[in-house]
Amino acid sequence: MFVLFFSSSMTYKEQTTVPLLERLLHNEPFKQALSDIHFNYAGEQQSIAEVGYFKFVEFFIRKGAHVSIFFLLGLGLTQGTFMYQKNRWLHWPLMVLSCTGVAAFDEFHQMLTGGRTPLFQDVMLDTAAAAVAVTLMWLWLWRQKRH
Repeated sequence: MFVLFFSSSMTYKEQTTVPLLERLLHNEPFKQALSDIHFNYAGEQQSIAEVGYFKFVEFFIRKGAHVSIFFLLGLGLTQGTFMYQKNRWLHWPLMVLSCTGVAAFDEFHQMLTGGRTPLFQDVMLDTAAAAVAVTLMWLWLWRQKRH
């Protein structure tokens, strides 16, 4: 959680990985294949033609970090609280809502930081990752408990 809130307190300029990507991926690997990908995220067109190769790759790294962090949060919360559940049907939504609350707070924290744009879409992405993790962990733990 520390990493999440530390990173959301940094401006985009402090946090950007574009200079590192320019050094590491100077040959622009997979550019041809990635050039066919284009989509809209939070009202902004995402494509190599629109934002450039390095910012496009960085977009996936940043969103992948969101997904990874909230997937792990969902796993950890579910595993850590499963044995204390009194109502198994409330456990799943409470875990997902807890992760959603953390995601919303993270975006609020970004709003307080200059040079950052809080996005509702990021909260939804984080929630989706957490929901998948909570579901998988819940099913696994429930199955373990039955055997």
